[in-house]
Amino acid sequence: MNVALHTRLLPERIAEYEAAHREVPADLAAAIRAAGVTSWTIWRSGCELFHLLECESYPRLLAELQHLPVNVAWQEKMGELLDISHDYSDTGAGAGLPVVWEL
Repeated sequence: MNVALHTRLLPERIAEYEAAHREVPADLAAAIRAAGVTSWTIWRSGCELFHLLECESYPRLLAELQHLPVNVAWQEKMGELLDISHDYSDTGAGAGLPVVWEL
């Protein structure tokens, strides 16, 4: 399944966000893959971030990562850099951007 997400950076934290993503912890990347993600790309336009994930199940991904210590630490770090964060709540699995058109 494909899932598109939107998050937003704090303007003064762009450089930190990009630096952090040059050094994503290997154990976090492994956990994301183990949760069924085959691809995750993030694009940035100013402070707006657009994510495209290819995964087996987005609800499964959220459930497996939500309380995983390496992800909790990463989300805490990202939370300091973001104005709009990734949603791990009960409604998070439905929080992807709606498809408007496909070719």
